[in-house]
Amino acid sequence: MDILQEALEFEKAKMSNMTTSDRVTASREAKRLILAINEIYKKTKDEALMDAMKRLTTKKKRIDIRLKGRPDSGI
Repeated sequence: MDILQEALEFEKAKMSNMTTSDRVTASREAKRLILAINEIYKKTKDEALMDAMKRLTTKKKRIDIRLKGRPDSGI
């Protein structure tokens, strides 16, 4: 379960004052962790793994919004 340790470290990492390159790297790392945890979850169906994936997904979404910008209001 070394992947869970990596996920916890990623969750605790500060995301302020990041360059665009750092955000891209963080987004890719989050995706890698989510997919790795998902493979384990498919076999074990452990709820703790699902909770970890949800937290990582939330953090990844925040990073992606910052990268891509918020959608316009349609004007």
